[in-house]
Parts: sequence; structure tokens; C-alpha cells
Amino acid sequence: MTNRSAKVTRDTKETQIEVMLDLDGTGKSDLDLGVPFLEHMLDQVARHGMFDLTIKAKGDLEIDAHHTVEDVGITLGQALTQALGDKTGIRRYSHAYVPLDEALSRVVIDCSGRPGLDYHVEYPRARIGEFDVDLFFEFFQGLVNHAMMTLHIDNIRGRNAHHIAETIFKAFGRALRGAVEIDPRMEGILPSTKGAL
Repeated sequence: MTNRSAKVTRDTKETQIEVMLDLDGTGKSDLDLGVPFLEHMLDQVARHGMFDLTIKAKGDLEIDAHHTVEDVGITLGQALTQALGDKTGIRRYSHAYVPLDEALSRVVIDCSGRPGLDYHVEYPRARIGEFDVDLFFEFFQGLVNHAMMTLHIDNIRGRNAHHIAETIFKAFGRALRGAVEIDPRMEGILPSTKGAL
């Protein structure tokens, strides 16, 4: 199997970010973003996706977390694109439903080469601890724009904002794992009738 890993850096006046991603890892993460709740969520992605994920980020958190959260999504999306290469042999599509107590979310992914986010989540409060829940949308929008994937996120039910967020990120990890997995029946085949993804 070819090496499906990537290292990407992003350096702007607002943020400095480094992402290392191994799609065929063991679920280990090393995260230092200055945004603890996002670190908690990305750890779920690594663990449930079986990716090795290292992210170091410094941002203008004295203003707010917006630039850091969005730019982490952008940089992670770029790392996904790089690690997937030409996408030959991947399953391409996948979905996952994940519950946590009363909360249930569904995530559906197509590694389509076309960026698109359809996000249907309502939180019962505006913040989880210090984290502004509006920033989850910005994270996923930045990610899909640079991972060139179609992503549908639906929270089906839930009363606890932490539970809702956790089901989304766990389901994202599970669905991404399935979509990027190598299908032994697709060896050497690009999963597209157009011949390009």
C-alpha cells in the first residue's frame, strides 16, 4: 500500500498551523490548538477514524477562536486531499450514525472532488463551556472546501449540546474512515464513471 499520509502547514497573520495526518494509523492524536473543546472533538475523529493526527496551532485567540477553528478545518482539509492522492481504490462513499445517550447524529460523506456542506444542527445553547457552537459550521466549511468532499451532517435528536457535538464528530470520524478505506475489490480502480475525482 502506498503511504497515505500528509504534512501541511498554514502560516497567516491570524494563525500558524501544522497538521500531520496518517489515514492508515492507529487512532492516536497529539493536539495543541489552544481551543480545548475542539481538541476533544478532533480526538474523537482520530480515535473513531483510526487516523493518526497531530495538529499544532497558534492563533489570535485574544480576539476569539474563529480564525483558529476555521483555519484548522482548512489545513486538515488540505492534508486529507494530499493524503488521498488520486483516490484510486477508495470506497469513496460512507455514512455513520452515532448515538450518545439522548443524542443521535448522522454523517454522510462522498469524496467526490466537489466541495459541498449540508449542515443541519440546532444546539440548545450558544456555548459549550467557552466554545461558540457556531464555529463548528466554520470548521466543517473550511474542511470540505479544501478536502473537496461532499459532507452531510444531520443531528437527528438531542437535548445536551455536548452530546450533540460529540455524536457529530464521532460520526464524522467513522464515516470518513469508511470513505477513505481501500476496497480490495477496487484495486487500481478510480471509483468514478467520469474517470476523475
